Amino acid sequence: MNSRTKANFKTLLIIGGAGYIGSYVNKRLQQEGYETVVFDNLSRGHRSNVIRGSFIQGDLADLSILESVFKQHSFAGILHFGAFTDVGESVKNPYIYYQNNVVNTLNLLHLAVNYEIKSFVFSSSAAIFGIPVKNLIDENHPCAPINPYGRTKWLIEMILQDFDRAYGLKSCCLRYFNAAGADPEGEIKWHPRKETNLIPLLLRSLQEPKQEVTLYGSDYPTQDGTCIRDYIHLYDLAEAHIKGLEQLFESSTSTAYNLGNGQGFSVKEVIDAVERVTGLPLQIAKGSRRPGDPPILVANAMKAKEELEWKPRYPDLDTMIAHAYKVMV
Repeated sequence: MNSRTKANFKTLLIIGGAGYIGSYVNKRLQQEGYETVVFDNLSRGHRSNVIRGSFIQGDLADLSILESVFKQHSFAGILHFGAFTDVGESVKNPYIYYQNNVVNTLNLLHLAVNYEIKSFVFSSSAAIFGIPVKNLIDENHPCAPINPYGRTKWLIEMILQDFDRAYGLKSCCLRYFNAAGADPEGEIKWHPRKETNLIPLLLRSLQEPKQEVTLYGSDYPTQDGTCIRDYIHLYDLAEAHIKGLEQLFESSTSTAYNLGNGQGFSVKEVIDAVERVTGLPLQIAKGSRRPGDPPILVANAMKAKEELEWKPRYPDLDTMIAHAYKVMV
């Protein structure tokens, strides 16, 4: 059965579908034949990112407008990307993280149950694991988040387990490591924003030649002294969402997957790759280690590969950087 046959007559609600990841997942779902309704308050997303499907501007805190969306449509499933994601901000202002990421998500889950929706795909994070006890992190790794952002993601995962047992709402939680890259076709642009992830931070700095990027720690027990992280391309994240959603449709079993390449790149390797791809020199300042930064953080994604038959299409670091650089505005 092909994708379009599977997608026939299925309409999906995408929360946060104007953001970096949600907007591309929306595009890919449309390409696979699904109908989509994007719901976003545009506080951190961009309306121009929603290049397919319907768009409704609204906030999850507003139950009246949210319920009106459920009354107007019959959804086969929900994909939820509507979270704040800045770890540092969550430490400085945890209130807005618990309000937006947890309380507002409960509003969404409440309506999902009331309108008898049975499939829910949740954008989770490797931040739920906290300080790793091993280099390759699988789904059985202990969950002990060390910041409010990670705690909000883990709270929702636990709430989803309870909602499955109590109400039969089935969920697929996808734990990203470091999302990277951009729309390979260049349709969805990368708008200016406060960058916290390494690759966009480096690329943005090139737009201001005198802007330095701080390298936090060069004395870690790695091959070049800098931290090693696992980067996963936006396209591959989107494919995992589609496969996870369709698995829910077919099996009606809740599950969770770690998403990464299964290989790591050091900060120094990323810096070298950005200079290689762009042909431009970066201004790097050396800083001290940040508290809580583990030397190595890499996913064991074998469960997703085996159960979802998911395989990263763009594991190459240079490709991720090139795609991101091409769409920056």
